[in-house]
Amino acid sequence: MANFDAQVKESQAQVAEAQAKIAELTGRIETARAKMKSGDDAMIDIENATLDDVHAHTDVMNANIAELIMGLDDVTAAFSKDFDEMRNKTGWESFVGVFSKGKSDSMRQERMRTASIDDKLQDLIGKSDVIVQLLEGQLRMLEEQRTKVEGNLSETLDERELTVGELEATRAEILGMDPKIIALENKIAVEQDAAARTKLETELAALNTKYNAMVQDEQVKLAKSQTLERYIEKGKTWIDSLQNQAATQMVLINKLQTDTKQRVVLYDALSKSLKTAQQQDVAHRINEIGVQTDQEAQTAMASIGTATNKRMADMMEAHEDHMVFAREVLEAKAKADERFARRFEKIIEKHDKNLYGG
Repeated sequence: MANFDAQVKESQAQVAEAQAKIAELTGRIETARAKMKSGDDAMIDIENATLDDVHAHTDVMNANIAELIMGLDDVTAAFSKDFDEMRNKTGWESFVGVFSKGKSDSMRQERMRTASIDDKLQDLIGKSDVIVQLLEGQLRMLEEQRTKVEGNLSETLDERELTVGELEATRAEILGMDPKIIALENKIAVEQDAAARTKLETELAALNTKYNAMVQDEQVKLAKSQTLERYIEKGKTWIDSLQNQAATQMVLINKLQTDTKQRVVLYDALSKSLKTAQQQDVAHRINEIGVQTDQEAQTAMASIGTATNKRMADMMEAHEDHMVFAREVLEAKAKADERFARRFEKIIEKHDKNLYGG
């Protein structure tokens, strides 16, 4: 995690750029809505290429954040090595043992007794919190944008429903005028009296004028309905995108928060195991003087285990009051990891196989 700060800065820049792109798209939707309200031409400038650009950028951003999260997982997985080293004698303790085995053993026991893992735990939690804050900021922004678009979309849906109703009423009225026009045309065709004929022709002209005005109104309402429909489709597409992006942020946040709980339980279990192992060493020497230190270490290490999750489960069995909580944390972590893996399958494969630079 040597490059953690640099990676965080890169992710922060990517988040800021993503937020700018997202706000720009939402702004275009709001501008189109304002134009429609004022009766202006409302061309909705949201092309698929623009959406694809936003999605591509957020995919890269989320992939980098996923890499950061997996980096924290790698650090956690390396804890076993650190604890193995705590359990074994240091170079100085081994050197002292050449002259005094008792002094060497007491030095190791004291080191194990006072061993503190809080610093490492707090460092990991601190790094995790930095990423969580970044993700929560992005999530808040996505929710704000979604709320804006949903508000506009709700108004537009109501307006289109009203427009479609008016359009159908206009069309029905136009259809109702056809028989009247035909009837007048038939009367004019058979009318012999010039005055009566002129009156009928005047009525027909007025009816045709009204008919043409209504047909024109129908076209205006139809165009408005189609514009509103396009706006609605674009709005729905953008809301779907925002919701999907928000879901990704929540998956990442959930994994980080669950991982933090798991690390707290893990560190607590390993810390207790060190103290227990130290106490076991003392009792072992009292009862079986002459047993080799390496054999003692091997026995103690067997109780600690090798795999991180197995180590935690095994050790917590000795602390019944913690077992329920530990099991719940492990189950929650398994679920969080599964959701994380579904969304970032390719990134995880690249990370695990170290497929970089290709």
